[in-house]
Amino acid sequence: MTAFSMTDCYIAINGVDRSSYIKSVTVHVEANELDSTDFADAGWTVPITGMKSGNVQLTFNQDMASSAIDSIMWGLLWSTTTFEIRASNSVVSGSNPKYTGSFLCKEWTPITGSVGDLAEVSVTYPLSGALSRATT
Repeated sequence: MTAFSMTDCYIAINGVDRSSYIKSVTVHVEANELDSTDFADAGWTVPITGMKSGNVQLTFNQDMASSAIDSIMWGLLWSTTTFEIRASNSVVSGSNPKYTGSFLCKEWTPITGSVGDLAEVSVTYPLSGALSRATT
């Protein structure tokens, strides 16, 4: 595996490339751990996978211009929308898989910051259904 620097991620929201507004991204998935241990397991626990969940964490550079990210995300607020995320803006491949799914746009903080700060918005959107990984 080759190490790489994340300099050109591709992040589409609602079918449109929004990469130019986003400065950080994290895709996180996990599953509940269920204990299926019984008396025949010789004192060892036997965990199994339960329900799966995840989220997408994004940090946007805020832009309140007409038709910019503030009005775009405000329009998606409280709805479920699709996303596609790739580590690089290049073609989808075995070394550049795409992750797709839907998330719930449950929050937006249009104004936050202190004197001299860069205007940013950080959100965490829960997955709504399965996360898919594809290499073609």
